[in-house]
Amino acid sequence: MNIQIYGATKCFDTKKAERYFKERKIKYQLIDVYRYRLSKGEFESVKNAVGLNNLINDKAKEYKQLNLQHIRGSSVREELLFKNPKIYKTPIVRNGKKATVGYEPDVWKSWE
Repeated sequence: MNIQIYGATKCFDTKKAERYFKERKIKYQLIDVYRYRLSKGEFESVKNAVGLNNLINDKAKEYKQLNLQHIRGSSVREELLFKNPKIYKTPIVRNGKKATVGYEPDVWKSWE
């Protein structure tokens, strides 16, 4: 398993995800999504695994500032999301081509 956790250092769910893997002695890599953005390939892989709308945190301040709720075109939403990692729901947990958004221990259990 090659687990990558993309999240914010202050995010409670990111800390819970980190604790989940630590308790099971599963090696993981924690990546601060605000400091090191997802590459285009990583973004596409996660988007294909979970869907574009599941990646968007509609409670984020930046979501409202960019008026994303009024933008219907998926290509425009995708571009804005890619360029603004503060709009991501976190944690984004990847295992190869598989990915989850948020705290999803039931899914992670099936990866073991």
